[in-house]
This record gives sequence, C-alpha cells and structure tokens, in this order.
Amino acid sequence: MKNILFILFKRYNGILEGGGLVNQRNVRMAEEILGKENVSVYYVHDDSKRRSIGNLALSALYFPFGHFNGMLPGKIREIVRMAEGYDCVFISTTVFGIVARKLKESGYKGRIVAHFHNVESIYYESLLPKRMPFRNVVINCAAKNDAYCCRYADVVLALNERDNHLLKKMYQRGADFLVPIALNDKCSQIVFNEDELTARRPRLLFLGSSFTANNEGVLWFVQHVLPYVNAEFRVVGRDMDKLQAANPCLRDVTVFSSVPSLEEHFLWADFMVLPIFSGSGMKVKTCESLMYGRNILGTSETFEGYHVDTDRVGRLCNTAQDYIEAITYYGEHPVKRYNSYARESFLQQYSQEVSQQVFRQVFSSALL
Repeated sequence: MKNILFILFKRYNGILEGGGLVNQRNVRMAEEILGKENVSVYYVHDDSKRRSIGNLALSALYFPFGHFNGMLPGKIREIVRMAEGYDCVFISTTVFGIVARKLKESGYKGRIVAHFHNVESIYYESLLPKRMPFRNVVINCAAKNDAYCCRYADVVLALNERDNHLLKKMYQRGADFLVPIALNDKCSQIVFNEDELTARRPRLLFLGSSFTANNEGVLWFVQHVLPYVNAEFRVVGRDMDKLQAANPCLRDVTVFSSVPSLEEHFLWADFMVLPIFSGSGMKVKTCESLMYGRNILGTSETFEGYHVDTDRVGRLCNTAQDYIEAITYYGEHPVKRYNSYARESFLQQYSQEVSQQVFRQVFSSALL
C-alpha cells in the first residue's frame, strides 16, 4: 500500500469552520481509503508553541518571495526531506504552492496533489481591507502560490466549476477533479420533528466567524433588512463579539462568539440567513445548513457550487427587498421547520460517503 503526506496549516482543535472542516474531511478520506498507517500530516504551525515576534517578522519579510504565512525556507527543506519517504504529497491549501515548486526542483519522484479551497488571490482580494498596508504583497503572494500549484502539481482539485474556469483563465491549468464540499454527517442520530412549523416571528440564524465577507453580510442585514421585519435574529461565530463591540448597530443583536456546539443553534433556527456577496470556492455554512435540514435564505454566492433548487431549500435573496419579502411571507405563511429536501440534498450530494467515491478516483490517479 502506498503512503501520503498531508501539508496542513495547523492542527485543528475545537469547533472547526470553513477550510478546517474541508481539510479534516480530506485527511479522513485518505485514512479510510489508504489506511491510517499510510497517512501522515505535517503541520506548518504548532499550536502548542507561541509564535515569537521575531518569527512573525521573519514570516512577513518572506511574503514578497512567495513564502505565505510562515512557510519559511527551513520548513520547506524539512518537508522536502520528509517527502522522500512518501509516494504522494497532498498540499491542503494552495497558498503553500511553493512547496510543490521546491519538491519538483529537488527531484522528488512522487506525485503532488494541490487542493484549491478558493482561487486564493481572489479570496484574499475580497478578504483584506482596501487600505490595509501591504495588501498587494499578500494578494500577489497568494497568486504566485496558486500559479506554482497549477504548474508543478500532478493532480489539481477544485471545489466547483467557477473556480475551475478561473484557474484556466488565470493560470492556463484547469482542475483534474471537482471535489465539492462534503461533511461528516452529525445529524444521523437526531430525531427531527417533521411536522413542526416555523414561528410567526421567524427565528433567523447567521453562522460564520468574523472576517470581511461575513462581517459585511451581517452588518448589511442588520442595517437594511432587520428593522423592516418582525423576527428574532441570532449571530453565531468566532470573534463575532468583537464585531458587535465595534458596531453600535449590533448592540441589540444576540451574538454567540464561543460555543461548545453548533447543534443547539441550528436546531433553534427556523431559517438560516446567509447574505454573502463576495468570495471564492463554496460556503461550508451552506453545507452545514443542508445537513441539519434547515430552510436557507441566501444569495447567489451562498449557493455557488451547490446543485439544489433554491425555491425548495428556501429562497434566493440577492437584495434587501428580497429578504424583507421572504421573511414577511414566511411570518404570515409558516412552513415546516425541518426541510426534508435540504437534508436529502446533503445526503445524496455532500455527505462524506458520497465524497469518498470521488476521493477513490483522486487517490487512484495520485498514487499510480
């Protein structure tokens, strides 16, 4: 049996979000298909050790040379040495594309897989504030690493056709496999009340940690939608308490920043409201909402890459008026809280069982 080395940003603890969930899925797929004894992980950052000011400064100095977020030359040399004992190196985020380049330049004989969570240059362009110092340095570094992955990886994975198209346009290399978001089913033991209806004063949940696209969506919703509907609104996500403290318009909004489990919040909600207007890749929060059988009111970006009927899963809402009309309508015409179509869409398309079928093809290709 052949073996594989994963390159991950850090060890993930606690409640996982976004890329952490996807990376965990990828490693689990490898363990199930290849056997745990044939899968190893190299963590670029060790959470048990605090990064010194000197180390942070050194990381910043190397950004212009393609070394993204702590992937320093010493760590690359360590990975290159380790890789000699593995048939495949799986780069879990393409901001570490320089590893693919250095492996090829060193004469590495194995295969390299690069996984695009996003087209990273576009992601960071939407993520970083316009006036942030050295913003262009970070974006250019992300673009350089994207290009390295497209040039040096033997197998390229992307989440959806939009990203695949962008890779072809920007780097003249498309994905070998489209591997959409898929999650481990956390709801198999939950007994849903399939007859319970949504409340006359609908309970609305926004899920997402504090970063640009999420923050913009929450603030937009609170300012342009919430004052015009009769609904309960709850925000759950890491560091969202900081966003609340910095924005008076969130003063009366219920915010949960650090929670032991997301389950109680999903089960509380009548509707997920996900007003996301920018980004790349696919939104993990959409997959989680499908998994819990929740009704979703989302934008085109919310549903990007998902093959679902938005009218059956909830409502496509791209403007404030769309949201106001939808929430008002459901307040007057309650629907079932448990959306069986959403749940079934998850099970048939976005569960790990389905994902495993694609990963068998990926690892077969990568470990020829």
